Amino acid sequence: MNSDLPDPLIPAAPSDDTAPASTPAPEAEPAAAHASEAAPAAAPAAAPVDATAELKALFPALFTGKPKPVKLRVQADIQERAPGKFSKAQLSAFLRRYTGGTGYLIALTQAKTRFDLDGQPAGEITEEHLKAAQEELTRRRGLKKEREHADQERHQLEAQQRRNRAQLLWDFERTTLTEANFCVLKGTTPEELPGLLEIARKERTEAPPAPPREARRDGPPPRRDDRRPGGGGRPEGGRREGGRPPQRQGQGRKPGQPRRDQAAKGQAPKEQPAATEAQPPKDQAPE
Repeated sequence: MNSDLPDPLIPAAPSDDTAPASTPAPEAEPAAAHASEAAPAAAPAAAPVDATAELKALFPALFTGKPKPVKLRVQADIQERAPGKFSKAQLSAFLRRYTGGTGYLIALTQAKTRFDLDGQPAGEITEEHLKAAQEELTRRRGLKKEREHADQERHQLEAQQRRNRAQLLWDFERTTLTEANFCVLKGTTPEELPGLLEIARKERTEAPPAPPREARRDGPPPRRDDRRPGGGGRPEGGRREGGRPPQRQGQGRKPGQPRRDQAAKGQAPKEQPAATEAQPPKDQAPE
């Protein structure tokens, strides 16, 4: 047996109610009856031993690493390469699991050829098998989305029930009504109230459950940080919070104005030399 998809579901046998009525069997002879009572019950058939590890060790080029589409009638090739080592039931069970995995079906839709026991191309993938693999993958993706949606709805319902119990406990600890009137106000019964309050007290001491992964993925995006990583709190571009670029030391200082470090040390600014009288050019003799 070598199939690229799991076996179709076998219809269940009809129940006793729907089975046709059988004619009564003739009364057995006493000796035969005693013999049937003494005969031991037949032992159930043992499940075939898993041959996955041995097959991977014997044929690593095909059965290890990323799944590869196996060639058709590969079971006969295994029996020829390893005669008597595996039973038909063992190989059928292994190939059913191997070719029915989601990773194998994805590889079947992406590969161009099938592969033999040595990992060499051995035959093309027919359009029929390709279409069957694609339909099975579509069905499994749909089931996965349904499960995720059901888990998300269940979590939302549990979270709402938890908030309701917390509100019930908060109101009960502050109410001045009698227990009977309080139950009528909250729409519960005196028999249910102690259990709800006990659950609410326990939940108050516990952290709320984390939402499912899909619910976190659909939530608001994280706040973007405009600051540089490890930049000491200064925004991008080297500008200060006021929007003015940082000034270098001495930039914007008027002539004769002391620098900040000189003013801090009490040093007086250096006096600028007075303007001297203009000298005549060298080539012009004085009068």
